[in-house]
Amino acid sequence: MTEKNPEAGHVRLAKRVAEQLNCSRSTAEQFIEGGFVSVEGAVVEAPGARVALHQSVTVDPDASLLELTPVTLLLHKPAGFEAGLGAPGQAGAAHASRSQGATPAVTLLALASHLPEDASGIRVLQRHFRQLECFTPLPTEASGLVVYTQDKRIARKLAEDIESLEQECIVEVAGEIAPNGLQRLCHGLSFNGRALPPIKVSWQNETRLRFALKGIRPGQIPAMCEAVGLRVVAIKRIRIGRVPLAKVPEGQWRYLQPWERF
Repeated sequence: MTEKNPEAGHVRLAKRVAEQLNCSRSTAEQFIEGGFVSVEGAVVEAPGARVALHQSVTVDPDASLLELTPVTLLLHKPAGFEAGLGAPGQAGAAHASRSQGATPAVTLLALASHLPEDASGIRVLQRHFRQLECFTPLPTEASGLVVYTQDKRIARKLAEDIESLEQECIVEVAGEIAPNGLQRLCHGLSFNGRALPPIKVSWQNETRLRFALKGIRPGQIPAMCEAVGLRVVAIKRIRIGRVPLAKVPEGQWRYLQPWERF
């Protein structure tokens, strides 16, 4: 007795769309990944999905490949997650202080963790979570703003200018600061044998300092605080260049808006 093939009468969604639109398979795949194709009324973003011949496949009449632009995601990384340099999983992650076995921060990028109040108006698509690169590493023990991008222009900007972009951090400290300690934090300390340039440091409250500095090195802020009698309890990055973390809760992310510039 011959077994029935469950795939009989099914075709790849990309093939079906290509035939309906009389377009190339690659163009059909782009329409599908752009969220413009529905099967039986439900949006399907996987070009390889199998559809039955009797199922209805519709393409949004307003579908446009011009909308398939690369995106940049701004994540509020919690402490304990790894955010390294380069594409997720690359050896370049060693540029960030990492803990053995720490969960990659990129795993937090999903539909469920998207900021509900995101003002960008961008539809969340599965394709937005692929081919992301990070040029703003953050130590595993720190929290705050981390940037993941598909946009080659932004990737190049961050890769070339990260040393000259001012980064702002809120640093929670314990202990008693040495006499003239705040002035020394602003100018007069060295790190790894090199004198540090002037840095903007001020008290936010009794236990938190606000640092605004360029060319930050792993371990620099804890070493600076230790030099004036303070111990770092927590570090949170709240701004890179002109782009702030704003009100994104820990563990959530938003899109970089078109008018925002680092």
